[in-house]
Amino acid sequence: MPDAIGYERIGDIAVLSANNPPVNALGYDTRVGLIKGIERAEADTGVRAVLIYGEGATYFAGADIREFGKPPREPYLPDVCNRIEACPLIVVSAMHGTALGGGLEIALSSHYRIAVPSARMGLPEVNLGLIPGATGTQRLPRLTGVEPAIDLVTSGRQIGAKEALSLGVIDKVAEGTPRDIGLAYVQELLDSGANRRAVSELPAPAPIDFDAAYDAALAKARGQLSPAYGVRAIQAASEKPFAEGVAEERRLFIELMGTKQRQGMIHAFFSERAVGKLPELDGVTPREVKAIGVIGGGTMGAGIATAALQSGLNVVLLEMSAEAGEAARGRIEGNLSGALKRGKLSQEKYDAMVGKALTIATDYQALSDVDLVIEAVFERMDVKKEVFRKLDAVCKPGAVLATNTSYLDIDEIAAETSRPQDVIGLHFFSPAHIMKLLEVVVAAKTAPEVAATGFALGKRLGKISVRAGVCDGFIGNRILKTYRTAAEHMVLDGASPYQIDKALTDFGFAMGPYAVSDLAGLDIGWMTRQRLAPTRHPRERVPTYADRLCEAGHYGQKTGKGYYIYEGSRRGGIPNPEVMDLIEAERAQLGLTPRDFSDDEIVRRYMAAMVNEGAKVLEEGIARRPLDIDMVFLSGYGFPRYQGGPMKWADMQGLDKVLADIRTFAKDDDWFWQPAPLLERLVAEGKTFDDLNKAAA
Repeated sequence: MPDAIGYERIGDIAVLSANNPPVNALGYDTRVGLIKGIERAEADTGVRAVLIYGEGATYFAGADIREFGKPPREPYLPDVCNRIEACPLIVVSAMHGTALGGGLEIALSSHYRIAVPSARMGLPEVNLGLIPGATGTQRLPRLTGVEPAIDLVTSGRQIGAKEALSLGVIDKVAEGTPRDIGLAYVQELLDSGANRRAVSELPAPAPIDFDAAYDAALAKARGQLSPAYGVRAIQAASEKPFAEGVAEERRLFIELMGTKQRQGMIHAFFSERAVGKLPELDGVTPREVKAIGVIGGGTMGAGIATAALQSGLNVVLLEMSAEAGEAARGRIEGNLSGALKRGKLSQEKYDAMVGKALTIATDYQALSDVDLVIEAVFERMDVKKEVFRKLDAVCKPGAVLATNTSYLDIDEIAAETSRPQDVIGLHFFSPAHIMKLLEVVVAAKTAPEVAATGFALGKRLGKISVRAGVCDGFIGNRILKTYRTAAEHMVLDGASPYQIDKALTDFGFAMGPYAVSDLAGLDIGWMTRQRLAPTRHPRERVPTYADRLCEAGHYGQKTGKGYYIYEGSRRGGIPNPEVMDLIEAERAQLGLTPRDFSDDEIVRRYMAAMVNEGAKVLEEGIARRPLDIDMVFLSGYGFPRYQGGPMKWADMQGLDKVLADIRTFAKDDDWFWQPAPLLERLVAEGKTFDDLNKAAA
């Protein structure tokens, strides 16, 4: 096996080549190799400069994730960076692929940097609940100034070579292999008599109002600490000598390492990689999908079609009339034109998508040759069944028949066809070309290769695909119904929708549940309540005030009024005063005396309902692993990533505390607050949800 860092001498240049496939991660052998390579170059008589580059697809793409959670081994990365910079020879990094996290910190420790035009770089540690911990927050602002450094450190975003050059992160962009452009640049520097240029010796960046920047970072991240800590680390670069700034960066880094937020984000990082790996699909070959059909061109159908076109698929979109078809085309073109304006899509590709890859049709026969069809029609069982009877008649053998239903029984839908083995649920979230979550709902008779096809399609569309079983609402919407019920009970008992929304956005949710209802449309919940009314348990508490809003034609954002009032171009809404009048009238009708709720109690009740229902979903096999539930809520329901997902949150709180809350709440309502047997069993055995994840791995 070759050394992680190769050594070669070309004239008076020592070449250190990283060879740690697949991404030249900065594991122990690589760190040792870099230090040994620098030491060898310094001892190699006649060597005047060192070139560092990566073999294979990339420069150093970051830390070695295999070392996450293990005790660190010397040499530590900050020491490697400082040792590289201290080299008396000129050190140049030539970058291609990605230089992320520690990879960029290695490059910043070099005296000069060159990159190919396609190279990308960034400091994404914020996405793991951390800050750059190997001098990145100290060196970067000396090159870019404070504000660009704050942007890069607090956002974790990647930048291309062109932007990196304009910011001063790199010194030159050139076409060619990293080895060739690196050698040419080193020779150019030597020929011009360039001096060694250590970033740590450059002047400290000019200060700004760091307190204001800290507050802004905390607010933008909805309470996530690591971006705000990144501001404080950059402040140290501005106000302290380099060595003291490095010490402060390290102190902040270690402090973040011990937080629950970091635990949550590491859990999210690994869960995202594990969620699509299912033992039952190991070795199962998905069916080939080149063309798909989409039935229904409303917001959801147009979004699905847009996502498919962007992934290179041909799309046949079926609508009821030519007029409806043209309206659907307009929605799709509108979605794609957004990508065109942002530079994510070339005019040539846009023209090919809307002109060649997209077909609008009004006859089911147009779906006869597609490999997979997704219906996105009205959420009513009789409508869905009619669609699947027609699909069964016209689709070719082996075509996958998918429903985008949010709640309905897919086994019942599949029974309408002569091929239930080909039927699956593909539950997209709106807008489907933007939202990352895809619930792949496997029905009782779904064939393994059809399930594998659902996951393969999700991967092609850039989705986070989660396996779900059949029940009312699958994973996400079933649990949503339960925690929304907990919120509704609090409203009846004295909280306001607006206090609940604020408490939960303060917790870290992107939106509160009532603002989400306005966004989704209040008519969806209204329709669900009507559908479930005949089977409702007599002890179930279901408020009717929201029905009054719907009866008056107030469905939320799409009608300009719901829980909030939406005016013109104003972002967000203002509380609708009619809502509290309706709530107070219902409380009076039910003889309820309102009481005060603290924000902490709101969060505890909301989260306990979510976790308890999640445990029931696990016990029934609707979700296979707790991490599946976490990924549903992180990628589809605005759950704060730094909390790790509801099941990881419960682990971090302590399952015994969550269970104790449920038992306390049950004293007032022992019908709704019934502890999940799985939760009780885990507490009794001293185990966690993460133990279940490990057992399923």
